[in-house]
Amino acid sequence: MASWTEAARRIRVPVGFVFAAYYLWRARPSWTSLVTGGAIAVTGLALRAYAAGYVRKGSELTTTGPYAYTRNPLYLGSLIIAAGFVVGARSLWIALAAAAIFLAIYLPVMRFEEQFLRSQFPDFDDYAKRVPRLLPRLSVEAGPRGGFSWSLYRQHREYNAVLGAAAMLAALIVKMIWLSR
Repeated sequence: MASWTEAARRIRVPVGFVFAAYYLWRARPSWTSLVTGGAIAVTGLALRAYAAGYVRKGSELTTTGPYAYTRNPLYLGSLIIAAGFVVGARSLWIALAAAAIFLAIYLPVMRFEEQFLRSQFPDFDDYAKRVPRLLPRLSVEAGPRGGFSWSLYRQHREYNAVLGAAAMLAALIVKMIWLSR
């Protein structure tokens, strides 16, 4: 399993680009699916932006903000974005491919990252007992407060997710207009 985890970590970005090409080829969007899927994707983008403004990668175990509800708000945001684009595409094959990529690539990567955090931060196990891996808990106990930081958002270049989603949405609109001619 360790060798697959390493491979998954290395190939997740290239797989994303290959999937984007497949997505654009198979997608059959409509205005309704784009608006609905776009609204879902914006929710995921907002969650990713919110999480990026809290996380201090490698220097501390982030347990505040969205990290008080889920250990992986960035991945949850990505999953929501993907769900939005799946809705926008109106394709069962895209939905199946997206689910397979998430299960085969992102779950092992999350587990690897947790092993790293466990080795770096002694209180990770306690945090992991209180906070679910992906699907958020609905309530949070009082704990340390941390604030959102725009400088962290910019440092993590989370605006690239917005730009990528906008580019994909624009490509879908162009495809939809082209196919309706």
